[in-house]
Amino acid sequence: MGYESWVDRQIREAEERGAFKDLPGAGKPLKNLDTHDPDWWVKGLMAREQLSFVLPTSLALRKEVEDLPKALAELHREEDVRELVDDLNERIVDARRRPTSGPPVFIKTVDVEAAVTEWRDARRH
Repeated sequence: MGYESWVDRQIREAEERGAFKDLPGAGKPLKNLDTHDPDWWVKGLMAREQLSFVLPTSLALRKEVEDLPKALAELHREEDVRELVDDLNERIVDARRRPTSGPPVFIKTVDVEAAVTEWRDARRH
């Protein structure tokens, strides 16, 4: 006579009750088993649950600078544009003063006047 764990018994009883009948995807192969990406399941979870991961400060700031035109396009007042760019620059300078988490990446501060000019030009078109 074999040993049946509590978990095995719960599964067996659920099968006997028919709890696993008509599940979505039943009888179909699991997706992404042919991928060579070792993190496929993490990426799938993040996509399904709409999760995002936290980047190291230096990379997060670099991404924020890259995404700045899109962020500015959503603003309607020049004062808000200046405030957003000033806040970003303040965080960049602060990050330079602290030890880095993650790869050290030098990030230039954003020229506020150039950002405002780009924002104005984009609004005209």
